Amino acid sequence: MRRAPLLPGRFVIHPVTRAGLAALALTLSGCAMTFDATDLGVPTSMAEAAQTPPQGTPFSVTKHPVYLLLGLTAASRPSAEDVLAGQVATGARIANLRIKTRARWSDLLVTALTLGLVSPRSVTFEGIVVPR
Repeated sequence: MRRAPLLPGRFVIHPVTRAGLAALALTLSGCAMTFDATDLGVPTSMAEAAQTPPQGTPFSVTKHPVYLLLGLTAASRPSAEDVLAGQVATGARIANLRIKTRARWSDLLVTALTLGLVSPRSVTFEGIVVPR
């Protein structure tokens, strides 16, 4: 013989399922960084024409930001303005800027050991400094 449900006609989410969905939402929304080429303070282009590749000095700079609480807040953020300003001289510009964000195995290990309280990442800025 079957018993009647506790709350007939209502959809009840199990507390473990609810916690899992909340953790998934936090994971997907955390560690976001926005870069806008118009606000960098240095003439920058994200892509040049393939027919005429830019001539200049390539650079690659890696920074290591740290996020807290599954990425909800940042303890340290990389400053694209500072990185790019340190690469160019007066009148120069940056071409083919690429920004790569990744988690190294050591970053993932720290995140796992701290249960997501500390989430380090690696951000690499690459491009070509084009003189006047």
